[in-house]
Amino acid sequence: MVEPFAAVDIIKAKRDRGVLSDAQIHWVVDAYTRGVVADEQMAALAMAILLNGMNEREIVRWTTAMIETGERMDFSGLPRPTVDKHSTGGVGDKITLPLVPLVAACGAAVPQLSGRGLGHTGGTLDKMESIRGWRAQLSNDEMLAVLRDVGGVIGAAGDGLAPADRKLYALRDVTGTVEAIPLIASSIMSKKIAEGAGGLVLDVKTGSGAFMSDPAMARELAETMVRLGTDAGVRTRALITAMDVPLGLAVGNALEVAESIEVLAGGGPSDVVELTLVLAREMLDLAGLGDVDPADALADGRAMDAWNAMVRAQGGDPEAPLPGAREFSVIHAEDDGVVTRMDALAVGVAAWRLGAGRARKEDAVAFGAGITLQAKPGDRVHKGDALMTLYTDEAPRFALAHEALEGAVDIGPEGSTIDRLPLIIDRLT
Repeated sequence: MVEPFAAVDIIKAKRDRGVLSDAQIHWVVDAYTRGVVADEQMAALAMAILLNGMNEREIVRWTTAMIETGERMDFSGLPRPTVDKHSTGGVGDKITLPLVPLVAACGAAVPQLSGRGLGHTGGTLDKMESIRGWRAQLSNDEMLAVLRDVGGVIGAAGDGLAPADRKLYALRDVTGTVEAIPLIASSIMSKKIAEGAGGLVLDVKTGSGAFMSDPAMARELAETMVRLGTDAGVRTRALITAMDVPLGLAVGNALEVAESIEVLAGGGPSDVVELTLVLAREMLDLAGLGDVDPADALADGRAMDAWNAMVRAQGGDPEAPLPGAREFSVIHAEDDGVVTRMDALAVGVAAWRLGAGRARKEDAVAFGAGITLQAKPGDRVHKGDALMTLYTDEAPRFALAHEALEGAVDIGPEGSTIDRLPLIIDRLT
């Protein structure tokens, strides 16, 4: 087969701040997936895109080309409207867990294809796999059956969904090009568009614990993704939300499942409840169910019923005890006063070092490892009070976690300014 383009010419064009044609983009994405374009060539192109950007047409075409390397899912036969949510991730971000059954309990179908954690940010599938028997890998037919019977599913994306993205993401991860907004946006949206839901709500996080810590870059990413979804015929909107402080009071796989169950039972930390309800209302509105109040489904037990049914449908036992850690260590307040700051990144790195995360994709996670918070910004504490409790199966990990937490918490006198972002920063449609 004679290839219509040479990879080096496309690299040079973007290196020199040129604009790629639709045909060039389609070819280079397809050829990379086929193995015709080498890793080192795609790495060079990704770096050129990181440095010089892409215009809106290029990003749309790149996203479309990624989708075209694989299959599209079809949920049109379901008796419910479909809507999905994607979060760019953070520390203690367990919102997917209570959100999916809550929205399902309100009448929508939620095909939530999620990923695993890497580094300081947790992965939804890792959290769910702390439930005995639960499995992430479902065939398309199994996923449809769960959606039809329960209304919500949390699972791993199949190999056929945007395979170009899986290959390109692994390359970006080791070549310092993860932060390229055109490539982030196309990576997320190629999978979400191929997934086939009719509506999509994006939770784009910013702050120290977020993937996109700069608020201006978070906004640019959100705007880009909303345009991509809308252009593809998916009703899309985005919230920019805070990730300067961990979400909730639990960071770590089984710990976050337990906190999610508290929310479904009508309790849980106020910030987790608030964000879950805000996102649920956005999703239900996109699904044409805006007159349904998700708070009612939390209060009357329907959301918990949907959770139990969803877990069972994927082989899990919702009654089984969650894994715990063998060792724990408490960090105490060194002064009287008010907690004014808590660095989400430091808490996330500490939880990772305790075993809750992985450094490489093939690493195993310790389901019981993590951190619970006994105080957050705005809380009054006395010297000697517990600030947080660390959990791990391997006691030597405590020293590494304590190192990560050096300077992570500030305590000021009564009346001090609280240094944190509002939970909901902006909304884009």
